Amino acid sequence: MAGNNVVLPLVSIIFVVVVLCGAVLVLRIGDEDAPSNTNRNISTGGSMKSVTTFCQYAEYKDSCAKSISPVAKNQSATTKDFIIAAIQATIEEVSNSYKVAADTDVDQTLDPYNHMAIEDCKEMLQDAIDDLEASLSVVGDSEIHSLNDRGDELLNWVSAVYAYQKTCTEQIEKPEYKTAIEDGMINASQLTNNVINIIADMSKVIEAFNNITKAVDLLHHAGAKAASNIAKNDSTTTTTSRRLLQATAQLDDDDDDFPSWFPAADRKLLAEQKAGKLKPTTVVAQDGSGSFKTIQEALKAYPKKRKAKYIIYVKAGVYKEALEVSKKKKNIFMYGDGAGKTVITGNKNFAVMRMTISRTATFSALGQGFVAQGITFRNTAGAEGHQAVAFRSQSDMSALFDCSIEGYQDTLYYHTYRQFYRNCVISGTIDFIFGKGTALIQNSVIIARKPLSNQFNTITADGKELAKAKGGVVLQNCRIVPDTALFSARFQLKTYLGRPWKAYATAVVMESQIGDLVSPVGWKIWDGESFEDTCICWEYKNYGPGANTSRRNRAFKQWGLIGDIRARRYTVGSWLNGNTWLPATGIPFALGFTRS
Repeated sequence: MAGNNVVLPLVSIIFVVVVLCGAVLVLRIGDEDAPSNTNRNISTGGSMKSVTTFCQYAEYKDSCAKSISPVAKNQSATTKDFIIAAIQATIEEVSNSYKVAADTDVDQTLDPYNHMAIEDCKEMLQDAIDDLEASLSVVGDSEIHSLNDRGDELLNWVSAVYAYQKTCTEQIEKPEYKTAIEDGMINASQLTNNVINIIADMSKVIEAFNNITKAVDLLHHAGAKAASNIAKNDSTTTTTSRRLLQATAQLDDDDDDFPSWFPAADRKLLAEQKAGKLKPTTVVAQDGSGSFKTIQEALKAYPKKRKAKYIIYVKAGVYKEALEVSKKKKNIFMYGDGAGKTVITGNKNFAVMRMTISRTATFSALGQGFVAQGITFRNTAGAEGHQAVAFRSQSDMSALFDCSIEGYQDTLYYHTYRQFYRNCVISGTIDFIFGKGTALIQNSVIIARKPLSNQFNTITADGKELAKAKGGVVLQNCRIVPDTALFSARFQLKTYLGRPWKAYATAVVMESQIGDLVSPVGWKIWDGESFEDTCICWEYKNYGPGANTSRRNRAFKQWGLIGDIRARRYTVGSWLNGNTWLPATGIPFALGFTRS
């Protein structure tokens, strides 16, 4: 009996190998370039299985398989090779989308708005290409076992790539232009979607791929004899089995809590900042007592290839400037004499001036690591201007502290990437905190202003479109109150915590004081859409007269109170991965919960 138990599994193994070899031979019909030896066929079968395994995490599986098909022909291809191939294919398709946008000719004189929208589109698609190339570089320079360490960063970037594609088409009005660019972007959008899903499930992808590799190894070793008899070939091929390593983030143990990668010179600057002895790189003063009279001049003087912080001190005054910190200008720290004293103001808007939403911003931060302190960013277009942004951030790892962001509709635009706001005052009416990035607003005052008589107030409007992308907004330990002008009409002019701008919109209000201005319904449906089926509208340990959830809008499937474990996902440490970069900003923050 024991002998039979040994023989039967051996027969089974040989049978499986024979069947596999037969299957591989069938797959090779019509393939003139297919290798002739059977062991190579087994490797090819394993490689094809790896394609299926890799692409199971993608939304568009056929597009995924096609994008990595060149790599699939390599029998020794690794998970890293497949990820690189997927990103490279996406770069190619986004580049093709850029060409479509560049070839879309819109007369600037006859149609200034759509001309502007196409120009914005080209810029954003170039930003998308840059992010994909940065992602490719990270993957290429990393060992496979360390990719999980960079997963959050990679997901942050590729989520921005998708956001840029969608923003590009959203701003275009004329159907003939919009349709042409949307059609030219189908492949790019599908491949970006796939990359997002694969990176979001990086650990599963690596583990599944390794399991396939091990299975192929077993077939090589257990079936070598049977295969050689069938193919009459004694050659053998070996595959190095790989092991999934559990990597953990390396944190610096220094007492100052700065990340280990943070430059020593910048550590000294931040120590001086905390001690109140910070020396600016340049000073802006309207009275001529500084290096420049305008902020624009100070930004223009940013040295090329600068790596250290560029510190701009803006003295008290009202600066009527439309400003943009370009993508090439990184690590700018701008501070003023305090919100309400140092004021940057403008009145660009969509309704009257017919500008794209992105270009209505009084201040746009694009360069990575932008930090501001003690400044007011203001848009004075009013409710009549409709969309009119005061501050737009397209800056990864950006942070604002002790700032005021003032406007009406679309005041704060957290466009892309990771952003943190602390001790700020943010005011507006419709969708006045909106975007497609990943933002957390902590210890701040949120002020709902008086809208037009036929309008309502929605504090948040998140634009996350894919389930596994990064994105969403969190209000933590904030106070939600009415503006003086709204106070007497706060029950007639409704104010909601938010409404979902896109399908997977994510908005969380936690540990906050909610005033009675907020409607008991809490969350408003986006008219004409059914985003309430997939979006997230969660609350955690809020208090105040508007925090009662008993009458919240039941149309939302994911709404209401959440527990400690789920809520912890939306704290600074988890939501922004803040422990890796916020210490470098010099801004105070709470990594976890703020209230006991």
